[in-house]
Amino acid sequence: MTAEDAHRSAPGRPGRLGRGTLLLMSVATGLSVAGNYFAQPLLDVIGRDLGLSASTAALVVTVAQLGYGLGLLLLVPLGDLVERRRLAVTLCAATAVFLTVTASATHAALLLTGTALTGLASVAAQVVMPYAATLAAPEERGRTVGTLMTGLLLGILLARTASGTLAELGGWRTAYWVNAGLMALMAVLLRFRLPALRTTAGLRYPALLRSTLALFAQEPVLRWRAALGALTFAGFSALWTALAFLMSGPAYGWQESAIGLLGLVGAAGSLSASAAGRLADRGLVHQVAGAAAFLLLGSWGLLALGGAGGTWSLAALLAGVIVLDLAAQGMHVSNQNLIYGIRPEARNRLNSAYMTSYFAGGAVGSALTSVVWSAGGWAWVCAMGAGLAAAAVAVWVLDRSARRRTRPDGAARAHEPAAAAVPVTR
Repeated sequence: MTAEDAHRSAPGRPGRLGRGTLLLMSVATGLSVAGNYFAQPLLDVIGRDLGLSASTAALVVTVAQLGYGLGLLLLVPLGDLVERRRLAVTLCAATAVFLTVTASATHAALLLTGTALTGLASVAAQVVMPYAATLAAPEERGRTVGTLMTGLLLGILLARTASGTLAELGGWRTAYWVNAGLMALMAVLLRFRLPALRTTAGLRYPALLRSTLALFAQEPVLRWRAALGALTFAGFSALWTALAFLMSGPAYGWQESAIGLLGLVGAAGSLSASAAGRLADRGLVHQVAGAAAFLLLGSWGLLALGGAGGTWSLAALLAGVIVLDLAAQGMHVSNQNLIYGIRPEARNRLNSAYMTSYFAGGAVGSALTSVVWSAGGWAWVCAMGAGLAAAAVAVWVLDRSARRRTRPDGAARAHEPAAAAVPVTR
C-alpha cells in the first residue's frame, strides 16, 4: 500500500475533496503568486519613486520569476519529505513577511531582495497544487487541478488590475501591504482547514534534490510536457511584459490603472481551466494540449493587429489576449494532469521539475522581450511570440509521433493514462 493509499484509507480521510476546502486552496494559490506580478503595470511609478533607471525597474519582474524558479527547485520537493500542511502554512507566512520587505523598500537593493524572497516563498502555490491532487478522488483530479489553476492564473492576471487600482488610491506600496495581510490570513486558515498529510520519499534532502533532476532522464512524459510548458509560459510572459510598454506608449497612452484592467480581460480566458480539467478527466488530455498549441499560435496573429492603436486594433488586441490566456491555461492543465499520473509518490518532485522548467521559460521570455522591444517594438515581440508558439506546435506533434511509435498496438504504457487523465498508480 502506498502512502497515498494509506492516507485515503485512514478514518476520517475521505477521497473526495470538499468544495469549501478546494475554494480556500484555490484562493491561497492565487494570492501566493500575485505578489510576483504587482510590479508589471507599475514599473514607471516604482522607478520614479525610488530613482531607478528603466532597466533596473524592469529587473523586478525578472528577479521575481528567478526567485520563484529557485523556490520550485529547492522548496517544492520538500512536500515529498515533510508534512505538507506545515510546509504550505510556513511558506504562506514567509510570503507575508517578505511582501512587507518589498513594501518598505527605499532603494533598489531592498526592493529586489524583497521581490526575490517573495518569489522564493510564493511557491506555496505549487505545494498546495499536488496536495489537492492527492486529496481529490482520482476521477475528479482533472477538475481539481483545473480549479486550482483558475485560482492561480486569476492571481497572476488580477494582480495587475489590483496593483494599478491600489497604486492610484494609496501609492504602489499599498498592493504589497494588502497582499501581506491576506497571505497571513491564508496561513491561519490553511492551518485549521487542511488535513495533515505526509507522503515521505524515504530520502535525505540532497538525495531528494538529485532524484528530482533524475526524473527528467527517467520520465519521457515529463520531458515533453516540460518543453511544452516552458514554450507556452515564455510566450505568456512576453505578452504581459510587452503590454505595459505598448499600452503606456504613443499608440494608446493609457494610465497605470487602465493598464492593470487588462488583467480582467485575461481573466476571462483563465476561467476555462475547470473546463479543460473536466475534458482531461474524460481522457481528452492530449487533444486539449493540441488545441491549446494551435490556439496559442493563432493568438499572436490577432495580437499583431493590435499594435497600431484605435478601436479595431484594440478589439483585436483584447481578443488575442483572451485566446492566448485560454490556450496557456489549457496547455498547463493538460500538462499537470499527465505528470501527476506518472508517479503519485513523487508528485511534489514531478511538479518541481515541471514548474522549474515552466517558470524558467517565463523568465527567458520576459528577459528576451525587453531586448526585442528595444530592437523592433510590438511587431518584433509578436514575431517572437509566434515563433515560440510554432515551436510548441512542433513539440506537440513530435510527442504524438513518439507515443505512437512506442505504442504500435494502441495499448497505454504503464505510466501514461489512456482513458483517464491522472489515475492513481496502485
